[in-house]
Amino acid sequence: MIDPLTLPKAELHLHIEGTLEPELMFKLARRNGVRLPYPDAEAVRRAYRFSNLQSFLDVYYRACSVLIHERDFYELTAAYLARARDQGVRHVEIFFDPQTHAARGVQLETVVRGIGRALTEARQRGMTSYLIMCFLRDRPVDDAMATLEQALAHRDAIFGVGLDSAEVGHPPEKFRDVFDRAINAGFRAVAHAGEEGPPEYIWQALDVLGAERIDHGVRCLEDRSLVQRLGTDRIPLTVCPFSNVKLRVVGSLEEHPLAKMLDHGLCATVNSDDPAYFGGYVGDNLAGVAEALRLDDSALVHLARNSFEASFLDDAARARHIAELTAAG
Repeated sequence: MIDPLTLPKAELHLHIEGTLEPELMFKLARRNGVRLPYPDAEAVRRAYRFSNLQSFLDVYYRACSVLIHERDFYELTAAYLARARDQGVRHVEIFFDPQTHAARGVQLETVVRGIGRALTEARQRGMTSYLIMCFLRDRPVDDAMATLEQALAHRDAIFGVGLDSAEVGHPPEKFRDVFDRAINAGFRAVAHAGEEGPPEYIWQALDVLGAERIDHGVRCLEDRSLVQRLGTDRIPLTVCPFSNVKLRVVGSLEEHPLAKMLDHGLCATVNSDDPAYFGGYVGDNLAGVAEALRLDDSALVHLARNSFEASFLDDAARARHIAELTAAG
């Protein structure tokens, strides 16, 4: 019997700000003189009852106010990497939201240096990583373009770009010029689509933005031709089961479409999204969905293999990870 918690895997859909556990939140608030609207960590956890994506984002952005200095971003990232390592993660592609911090006067360099220092230390312990900068789709396009221009000075640290935040009413096509500029500058591209938004948003992410990977994508099953496209082109989907339940995209883990996605031959992967808010890290997500959907060992190994195949790793590194997975499975 395979242990989903320790099975070698990659995590490809992880917002570093979403790993801010309440205990660290209060530690940073005290250190930085930030007043939180909660008396203690348990009160914060009680606030994690969300009706939709926007209700989560309201809490999420408020919590981000404690992240101010390079040391804060370093400690946040180091804490996540330690948990991920304990749950079998060998490679991680981390999202971060610079616009969230810029609105509070925090410079992009501060964020990148703090996260980067923790990633460097993790690489020295054998965990590989890439950093992906996401644009907030509910902010003006001009703001995204200005953020991209700032990021060009950090091409050595930032590997790719993505699109996240409130999806409904914010179609990917709005960001065509931003993604054209990013791809021409050498960034790899991913995008959130088909979580709360319709399948059409997935089409736009692929054909307008040039996204190589779709984050979430659970609504793809509503469009038969889209399912065929995703399968034929082997376009990865970074699925986040706990998140989908917590934000009421699906009613329960037992109702989650992951098994159907696999049945259709899609390159679906399991990830944790914002684990501090949604009740578990990547191994927990894999264990939870395995139990709820009665996935056997071969399905778990298949999902883990998908995570490496869907990553931006080069062929040699991908092959090494898959060889380790094969030995473990």
